Formats: sequence, structure tokens, C-alpha cells
Amino acid sequence: MPATTRLLAEPLTAEAFAPFGWLPVADTDPTDAEHILHFEWADPNLNVIAHYPEEVEHSPSGARLCTVLYRHATHTQALMPLDVPAVLAVAPADVTFSGPADLERVRAFELAPLDVFVLHRGTWHWGPFPLGSEPVRLLNVQGLRYAEDNASVDLPSRTGAVVEVVTAVSAPAADADAQIGQGAR
Repeated sequence: MPATTRLLAEPLTAEAFAPFGWLPVADTDPTDAEHILHFEWADPNLNVIAHYPEEVEHSPSGARLCTVLYRHATHTQALMPLDVPAVLAVAPADVTFSGPADLERVRAFELAPLDVFVLHRGTWHWGPFPLGSEPVRLLNVQGLRYAEDNASVDLPSRTGAVVEVVTAVSAPAADADAQIGQGAR
């Protein structure tokens, strides 16, 4: 049985998300176009995808377990939950996951419907997965040939641990407060 690293999901903000990507801004914002979508294979594709609750393992406490992260080296990816709250875990592109210490660089974010974000090329990611019993439908912009550029890392085999992603939905408020005091991130 792999060890467990507990991670408290935080609200999605531009500052907190900056190491992993960016949050698009209004076209009237002076910072609009500071970031550019990148598609090395010139194959941008827009579609709607879904993730289902049963895709995710859960700990005995009900928290979601992140066991595998994915990344795309050739393109950015933009995502927006359309219908239900969700959770996303990410790590910077330079993380090698060569040992348990690398799990300290993983962060998680709670997402509301219509929260939009863009992943930098190479950003490791898990989800977004729904917080409830219904699937999350996601507006998705990524390379059409993403399956040819979909690297993954199996956390238990590479780090000896899984990440328990704690959200407001998976833990009562009193428990979440206690976790923050006990070093949960």
C-alpha cells in the first residue's frame, strides 16, 4: 500500500495558478494577450469532454486520490467546467517525480462552473474531476493529436505515494480546519 500525501485544494486565483498556466482575462484588460496559446503541431481543436466520478479512487475518508498525472509537451490546453464544481491537481513541468519529495510541488484547486484556465505546455495535471455524483462536462481546447503527446506518471511506482486531494466537499469544515493546522497544503 503506497503512502499518502494529503493536499488541501485551494480556490483558483491567477496568482496561485501562475506556475502552472494562466487564467484568461477580459479583452479590455491591459494584460490580455500576455500569454499565447501554443500548438507545436498546428492542430488546435475545440470540443467538449467529460470526466466521471467513477474515474477517481477515494480514500476511506472520501477524499479523491490522485494516482496518475498527465502532461502535453507540444501544446497548451484550455479547460472550463460547464456544469458542476470540480477539482484539479497540477505540478510544474520541471517536476521529475523521482521521489516522494516531488509531491510537495503538487497543488490542487477547486473549480466552479465557468472557471476557465490554461495549462502551460508540460504542466502535469489530474482532472478536472467532479466534486459530486454527476460528471463534469468541460469545454476543452487542446491539440487534436493529444493522444500522441500524453505523457503520464504513475505516482505510487515513481514516488511511493498517492496524493489525497481534500476539498470542502470531501471533508467537513472542522476537519478541514484541523488539516490546515496539521500541515495540509
